[in-house]
Amino acid sequence: MSDEKERREAEARNEDPITGQPGSHPVGAGIGAAGGAAAGAAVGAAGGPVGVAVGAVIGGVAGGLAGKAAAEAFDPTVEDAYWRANHPSQPWVDRNLDYEADYAPAYRYGSQEYATRRGSWEDAESQLEKGWDDFKGGSRLKWEQAKDAVQAGWRRVERAISQDADTGDRSHPPADFESTAGDRC
Repeated sequence: MSDEKERREAEARNEDPITGQPGSHPVGAGIGAAGGAAAGAAVGAAGGPVGVAVGAVIGGVAGGLAGKAAAEAFDPTVEDAYWRANHPSQPWVDRNLDYEADYAPAYRYGSQEYATRRGSWEDAESQLEKGWDDFKGGSRLKWEQAKDAVQAGWRRVERAISQDADTGDRSHPPADFESTAGDRC
């Protein structure tokens, strides 16, 4: 099996970089742990230095678990399958560019970033623009060409996660979910 094919299959399984186990969400867990540790330390401050330390540890563990759960609210494999099937009908598509090489990284960037950052598109857009060149790999899309696909990936996961939070349902948006550049997804 080629190295490139193995890399793609590992990416599709979302493997833990250390253990190789599928379904890893180290970024989500790390962000949650950092936030939880800070919150725990602040709460523990009432107990002095020992309270800060204990609060940070407890908050870090709880935050890490919460961050991992949030990151698991979307499945990169499901998202790729959705965009692979629905990409051709999107109004921003340049037919001279390739889905796999050019657009898939943009959809992936939007969905992964929403799952780890949350918040509003408007607040995140400028940071996403700055990070696009580092993330895009071999994609030929400049930010202005990629922006609609990045935003579509962001909005789709945003809806999935908010639906999960509202209903407790961990399924993804229905197959008939469509995005358009006109309504910004």
